[in-house]
Amino acid sequence: MTWLQNVFNFLALNLLRLFAFLPYTLTIYIGYGLGWLAAHIPNERAKVVKTNLRLCFPNLSADEIDSLALEHWKLFGRSVIERSRIWLGSEPRILVNPHFVGLEGGFMALSALGMKNGWPRGAGLYQKMKNPFFNQKMVEWRDRFGAKSIERQSRLRDLIRETKNGNFVVIAPDIDLGPRDSIFVPFFGIPTSTVTSVSRLAKLTGADVCLMTSLLKADKSGYVCHISNPIPDFPTDNPEEDTARLNKYIEDLVRERPAEYYWVHKRFKHRPPGEPSLYN
Repeated sequence: MTWLQNVFNFLALNLLRLFAFLPYTLTIYIGYGLGWLAAHIPNERAKVVKTNLRLCFPNLSADEIDSLALEHWKLFGRSVIERSRIWLGSEPRILVNPHFVGLEGGFMALSALGMKNGWPRGAGLYQKMKNPFFNQKMVEWRDRFGAKSIERQSRLRDLIRETKNGNFVVIAPDIDLGPRDSIFVPFFGIPTSTVTSVSRLAKLTGADVCLMTSLLKADKSGYVCHISNPIPDFPTDNPEEDTARLNKYIEDLVRERPAEYYWVHKRFKHRPPGEPSLYN
């Protein structure tokens, strides 16, 4: 069925190109519409979103959870469509977009600004796609302004090399990657499997650690990317305390912007020994 896969790749690629050059307002509303559909069509991820919201906001009523889930799906749909502009649009159209409805814009904006201003390049992790064609395309698009994409399953040495070369390294630590190089620390009061790579990388390289957030403007016309001053007294000699501290930073921000967080991910998938799954 190689021919069928090739046809799919051709159609999907040209659809992305179309979205990249449609008027931005139209792109936004197409994304909202797709998000609305995803929220109302029964699917596993819709259940994951509501489970995550119930776990993190136990004081919300069922109606409030439904409303928040719908708002999240609309913003998530928007971010998916916006990736076409982020990946394929001309440089001035790059959207400044941790996992808050899409990390891509912030990473790409950092890369484009770096190339224009002679900054060190940005390096960021990516999750390998099952489709080899689009995996290759995604890496090409992400790296077109001089960035370096590193597969998430790669060894820490790739990140160490980039950091020691004086480059920016963008890491989103709020993803459950399983037990490897992870520990359980609180997130919304729930023991949550979290990678310790930020603390370990900073310790090995002496790099400063800053918080980067890409959040919607008040009028939802675009995004604002904030990069903080270096976190004081980070890292320490205790990776567990460092990782818990990062989770608390993220949690505080999520409480301010709950609809914009990446709730489609099974953040609490892996549990401490003896604990049942939270998604059954």
